[in-house]
Amino acid sequence: MTTPLHERLYRTEAVVLHRTAIGEADYILTLYTPHLGKIRVVARGVRKPTSHLGGHVELFTRVRLLLARARNLDIVTQAETIDSQRQLGEDLGRVAHGFYVAELLDRLTPDGQENYSVYHLLAETLGLLNDVAVPELLARWYEVQLLGLLGYRPELIECVECRTVLGPEVSGWSPALGGVLCPACRRVTAARELSVTAFKMLRLMQRSPWLEVARVRVSPTVLEELDRVMSAYVNHVLEREPRSAVFLKIAEQAAGYAAPEDPA
Repeated sequence: MTTPLHERLYRTEAVVLHRTAIGEADYILTLYTPHLGKIRVVARGVRKPTSHLGGHVELFTRVRLLLARARNLDIVTQAETIDSQRQLGEDLGRVAHGFYVAELLDRLTPDGQENYSVYHLLAETLGLLNDVAVPELLARWYEVQLLGLLGYRPELIECVECRTVLGPEVSGWSPALGGVLCPACRRVTAARELSVTAFKMLRLMQRSPWLEVARVRVSPTVLEELDRVMSAYVNHVLEREPRSAVFLKIAEQAAGYAAPEDPA
């Protein structure tokens, strides 16, 4: 018995995380949606110059889709762009950050698990990447927020070893233990040093929206430290370095992004 067409069709908003070319003109799209989580669908014929769907399923685009249920992968039948993120494609450094943002979410999330907060964070971050002054700081905030939403929140309140409440002192950072060590435990545990300023920034990024974080002037030295400690934490969680992280570092150097110097 044939299923009626209206029962096979459904609508969803989505962000395009990844595309894989198949055949002569099709793509398999990896999408993150607000209520279906991460899904994979087929967009047929979109690589043809005459396709009416092609411009709506570019990487990082936020889009409204009409999908048809199918035996294997569902099929895109209609698409309407909400936010094209067109500016990202015009800047190597920003598009590299876009790849990193998308890959990190893709690797940390299972298929089909709804998480509206994660979707909102993804859409907000990609939108901010278009013109944010310091993309590196935005990337660190995104990492901290995403890890927290997905159950990998680093411990920044108590020492991960002795559970002493942490104060404003030079401490240690241990990805393997899941967060910050107090000065006493750091002396007897293998951990990298974490400066007071970087520690305070991590706490701020963990508890605050982007607009509050963006008001803080961060020196290049602290920005580099935040990159090192968060890269170590992300790599530990993933058990490997994200592929886009290497491209991101090269693109950042080529683009010459840097945080503003501390005021004199």
